[in-house]
Amino acid sequence: MLQNLICRQRVDKLIREQGDRAIKSYHRNKYSKIKTILIYIFLFIQLDSYAQDRYDVVIDEIMADPTPAVGLPNSEWIEIKNTSTSIINLQGWRVGDASGQSGLMPPFQLLPDSFVIICSAGSLPAMSGFGMAIPVTSFPSLDNDGDKLFLKAANGKTIHAVNYQSSWYRNELKKEGGWSLEMINPLNPCTGQKNWNASDHTHGGSPGRKNSIDANNDDQVGPNLLHAYTTDSLTIILVFDEPVDSLKGAMIANYTIDGGLNINGAVTLSPLFDQVRLKLQTSMQPGVTYNITVSTVTDCSNNAIANINKAKLGLPETAWPGDLVINEILFDPKPNGFDYVEVYNNSDRILDAANLYVANRNSSGAISSMRSFSQDPFFIFPGEYLVITENAARLALHYHVRYPDRVFEITSMPSFPDDEGIVIVLNFRGDVLDEVAYHSNWHFKLLQDKEGISLEKIDALMSSTDPENWHSAASTAGYGTPGYINSQFKKYTSSLATIELIPAVFSPDNDGKDDVASIVYKTGSPGYIANLVIFDAAGRPVRKLIRNAILGTEGHWNWDGLDEKGNQLPLGVYVIFVELFNLEGKVERFKNVVTLARKL
Repeated sequence: MLQNLICRQRVDKLIREQGDRAIKSYHRNKYSKIKTILIYIFLFIQLDSYAQDRYDVVIDEIMADPTPAVGLPNSEWIEIKNTSTSIINLQGWRVGDASGQSGLMPPFQLLPDSFVIICSAGSLPAMSGFGMAIPVTSFPSLDNDGDKLFLKAANGKTIHAVNYQSSWYRNELKKEGGWSLEMINPLNPCTGQKNWNASDHTHGGSPGRKNSIDANNDDQVGPNLLHAYTTDSLTIILVFDEPVDSLKGAMIANYTIDGGLNINGAVTLSPLFDQVRLKLQTSMQPGVTYNITVSTVTDCSNNAIANINKAKLGLPETAWPGDLVINEILFDPKPNGFDYVEVYNNSDRILDAANLYVANRNSSGAISSMRSFSQDPFFIFPGEYLVITENAARLALHYHVRYPDRVFEITSMPSFPDDEGIVIVLNFRGDVLDEVAYHSNWHFKLLQDKEGISLEKIDALMSSTDPENWHSAASTAGYGTPGYINSQFKKYTSSLATIELIPAVFSPDNDGKDDVASIVYKTGSPGYIANLVIFDAAGRPVRKLIRNAILGTEGHWNWDGLDEKGNQLPLGVYVIFVELFNLEGKVERFKNVVTLARKL
């Protein structure tokens, strides 16, 4: 900055000197006036070359989906604004996205605090009626659901970049097209979604002029470390929730890692500058989870990182069947709601969401409608949950979302019908990791309306195919627990007794506490068959729960407090009679007492 200031001072001095000479010689030689003008132009262009600092020009409005038109031409365009105090020559500048970049911009002097529309040559006649506009060849095709746009100076330096998403509209109607995305405060270009919203202009946008939602929206919050991932045993990528200062991000001293790992280098990655790449001196070891802490790193408003500055990291491994299990399903959402599927890392390995898929089966039984969990690496550590849905904002509106970073939004979910369907999760090889053929009758039998209520697995370690291992989410939990432990969670542990009742008193009122009575069995050897009948206190059979079921060496059954016809039973004491026998003729019988304490 000091060197630029000295250069500007020298240029200003030259301009003044040349100006004085031009005035004195004006009447002596008509050619000297032309010469002086040329000098002015040359020096003016030189002065422009110093005004190419990051954020001197920002992308402050984006028309990604112009159809159906509201009041503007059916054209894609972006608007850029000069936020500096200098005139900036845009000659040789480019715009682009992940698929490529445009041709060079023509000469154009962008004045301080002024705007210009960038569009294709074909859109120029229509857009010129709304303000100053310049065309570029190969103008990027803007994706409706989100794109990573960048603006580069003639020297190749990234001046501004924005990774917009369709959720930034915050308006379902405007999200469907015809409205632009506008930056709220162009002097605060680093905060992403918090500084963008749908245009409020009656035309659907405000190209070539001050944004309709322009307001003071100062950034006073430091960056948060969202997560970390590895590309190999020596390389770590840190992902922040906003761009960070590139110099602070590249300081090795700002990072510490446990497990004896030392950092050899750090680079803040363009064009968004919201990621930092670290290089290690020694390799990470497979199967080990490390922890990294970030300090002193600031955003472009000089706010220091404070709240969330730690993350896990390690080397991901391939997920195998049973490693990742389906733990919760919402297949019958509320009006204007969306399905969701929750998975749980049941292994001791680190799994990468970018290598995982959700799917269903078509009418022929073949795996269909495969959808990737994530386009970018995101690690699921042992014992962690992850949720996939089409609309994260709507999910948070209907349910308590404790960990928003664990909710992944995908463009479209596979079809999961309201009555019955199949949910599958797979690895990148196409191996089925877990599968659930759900049915709406798995819900709590006394529920009159199942809409908006998820099915939760009672024990994540038990079978996903057993209807008895699923239950409606509790009303006290808002009928869904996306991204954290299920309201109906109960871990079955082996008992010294062959038959055990858990709990001894249960109340099937769907409040999330002891809603089912679980009969846990342990045979000690395979090949047993079971019958289970429930009697009331008078000795009358009220429910034949299990009939000639082939057993494993251990497992469980659940009783929901209903009789054989699905009717509600009165509170009181009930006897659980279990008969076990095998083909060798061995027979064992057990009687256990359980109390039904339903609230009337």
